Amino acid sequence: MTASDALIASPARVNDHLLGGKDNYAADRELAGALLAVLPRLGAAVRADRAFVRRAVGVLAARGIRQFLDVGCGLPTTENVHQTAARHATGARVVYVDNDPVVIAHARARLADDGDIGVVRADLRKPCELLDDAFSCGLLDRDEPVGMIVASSLHHLPDADGPHAVAAELRGALTPGGALVLSHLSADFAPAATLEAARLYTAGCESPLVPRGRDEIAAFFGDLEPLPPGLVPTGRWRPDGPAGRAGRDLMYAGLAIR
Repeated sequence: MTASDALIASPARVNDHLLGGKDNYAADRELAGALLAVLPRLGAAVRADRAFVRRAVGVLAARGIRQFLDVGCGLPTTENVHQTAARHATGARVVYVDNDPVVIAHARARLADDGDIGVVRADLRKPCELLDDAFSCGLLDRDEPVGMIVASSLHHLPDADGPHAVAAELRGALTPGGALVLSHLSADFAPAATLEAARLYTAGCESPLVPRGRDEIAAFFGDLEPLPPGLVPTGRWRPDGPAGRAGRDLMYAGLAIR
């Protein structure tokens, strides 16, 4: 990373700051502050998204899935996919994928000794190459079910990058029993504020932010079979406790099976 890179906010570092992490720079904190000024619930939404991923991984581990592919993984946090999977089952294997070199460096430095873990740098906009690189690690078996996690990633792809075609390529790699875990920002819940936050984000970050409606997000799952409760606001997907007050949602989330 060069000094000039620190002057431009990145999705992973903005997210890290919203989660209370320390792996971020002034540009990331300034953008996060501007976003929170127009969309105060954003921090809670990001935390709810991480909690959704933990619950979904637990569900998949209970169903017998032992290999996971985390696409657009972001910076390591206090509870990552491999740690969640290990709480529910032994022998889980996880490959983390991101296109941010800072994410890759941190993941390799902090996760390398945690077991059967691979870290791959790949571009979500090139899903065939991403899948080839992820499976080339030697940790994942293409013929066995994979829990594929694409959380808060596709909303960084504009329509011009063909996000639905990307999703189709990714889910095409799933064998019977495999699953797609997905979350995505939507303006359905707070239209004006979310669209203004997306505008600020796109202007100040190295990646755009594109909210989508529920039907557009549901289409990412294609013909996969959704597990109950289907595609719902993130905090309402099998919550551990009370789902919380209405009016705090910003994302939809779901899990579907091949």
